[in-house]
Amino acid sequence: MSSVMKAFSIPMPIRGRVIYRAATILSIVTGVLLGCRSQRLSDNHGGVKARSLTARKFERNPRRLRRGSYLVNGVAACFSCHGPLDFSQPGWPPVPGKEGSGYDWGLFGQVAPNITPDAETGAGTWTDDMLARSIREGVAHDGRFLNPAVMPYEFYRGMSDEDLASVIVYLRSIPPVRNHLLPPKMPDNLVTPYAVPITSPIPQADNSTREKRGAYLVQIAGCQWCHTLRDANRRSLPGLEFAGGDLTISPYSEASSANITPDPSGISYYDEAQFLRTIRTGKVGARQISANMPWWYFANMNDEDLKSVFAFLRTVKPVHHRVDNTEPVADCRICGRKHAGGGLN
Repeated sequence: MSSVMKAFSIPMPIRGRVIYRAATILSIVTGVLLGCRSQRLSDNHGGVKARSLTARKFERNPRRLRRGSYLVNGVAACFSCHGPLDFSQPGWPPVPGKEGSGYDWGLFGQVAPNITPDAETGAGTWTDDMLARSIREGVAHDGRFLNPAVMPYEFYRGMSDEDLASVIVYLRSIPPVRNHLLPPKMPDNLVTPYAVPITSPIPQADNSTREKRGAYLVQIAGCQWCHTLRDANRRSLPGLEFAGGDLTISPYSEASSANITPDPSGISYYDEAQFLRTIRTGKVGARQISANMPWWYFANMNDEDLKSVFAFLRTVKPVHHRVDNTEPVADCRICGRKHAGGGLN
């Protein structure tokens, strides 16, 4: 085992990502297992066609730049996929100067495109609505439907119009990086159940309580991306919401996502202070969290947002489902999958 593998195979009690939006190696492997592939613009296998592009353009202003930077570098963790990572560092931070420049993961034809404003190799010639449609509706700038197991537009669909505008304004502001990437080589039969046109406004989130604020953050972060098991059609397994057990095996790490429900088999023993320490440090006590959970990005979130996420997680249904990365991978009678600690169930 390489030193990098050893560094990130350390067991962690929170396992997986508490809030995970980015498309990482986990989603790449999952996508292949699900048989997801690329598809040209068509009827989307569900009779729903992608909407036509518009000429809308988002006004650039300081408030949007600040908000966009906060989202991209924090809860959205965009650069955890769209650029090379430093796998030698805890949390796998982005390589400085390469943020957003795209990355060929070298696995199964999966390529995260260059989303910097470089006109030749990046998103410099893409319109604002091309970016908007890609982020929330799963249609690439060139008309391909995006793999929902790799690009989490399923969760970004709930992103408010103003937050979407802020993300795009910020991406327009980052330094252009020249990085030519070949398009993904995938056959045509992708099932994209979440690539549905958005034709009505999506208002700002209800922040009247911490629980409601947290619900929005969990949605756009895609917590369920890792922490809720799916079937072959990407439907959540009923009764296992946020209960973890998604086994990730990659060249860089092996870990099973945590049960983050308030059940004793989950994180019932966490209090707010422990939750914030875990996200800020990437550790529980002396134990390092797997970088499959991109805590490095979430550590950039402010205290109020992290407290809101924790408040929301306290409201989800407790589910008894033991996941323990200190234990061997084994069959689990509760979820019917193999995961670390599955034999304890």
